[in-house]
Amino acid sequence: MIVHSSAPVALIGGAPVCETALAFALSRAGRIVAADGGAATAHAREIALDAVIGDFDSIPADVRGAYPAEILHPIEEQDSTDFEKCLTRIAAPLILGVGFSGARLDHELAACNALVRWPARRCMLIGPQDVMFLAPPSFALDLAPGTRVSLFPMGAVEGRSDGLNWPIDGLTLTPDGQIGTSNFATGPVAISVTAPKLLVILPAGHAGAVGDMLMSAPARWP
Repeated sequence: MIVHSSAPVALIGGAPVCETALAFALSRAGRIVAADGGAATAHAREIALDAVIGDFDSIPADVRGAYPAEILHPIEEQDSTDFEKCLTRIAAPLILGVGFSGARLDHELAACNALVRWPARRCMLIGPQDVMFLAPPSFALDLAPGTRVSLFPMGAVEGRSDGLNWPIDGLTLTPDGQIGTSNFATGPVAISVTAPKLLVILPAGHAGAVGDMLMSAPARWP
């Protein structure tokens, strides 16, 4: 581990950031980390960083020189993305990721892959329109009727739900078969799943409720 925190950690990626999402992440964070080129976003906004982690192939030289050497942690291997390098080296109860969506689709898909590959790391990715997280074994959210609740499986997974217009009970969700996009809440929602394979996508305005839930949900993936 490079960063240890008993409070949530804000993680800034290299994609364009939503200012509302960034402000939310910073307001909740005890420490702030940049993933490679995300350091340029932090530098432009005069955000003090606790660490910069990545392969350093996209951080401008002047930005790299603006931060003290002791917070720079270059990791040269190319078998993982900068997001994954950070995800696996931050020990915190929750990681609040911004700047990982809305730019290159392959980078966004790689971030989805990392959330599933490292299910013990609780992380939410916040963009201009959505907040996304890996479903813990069970969770509940107090959602207003009509709230969009999209469920996207990254592997085969089954589950049970209360409060969804289209329940998932009895279904096997798979990325090449049955998926669950554009579902919506009929009231408070409770979901349990059999495997760490299901991504949950809600409107970005629910980031606070999602963060509180992920911090307090007792059931965790090993």
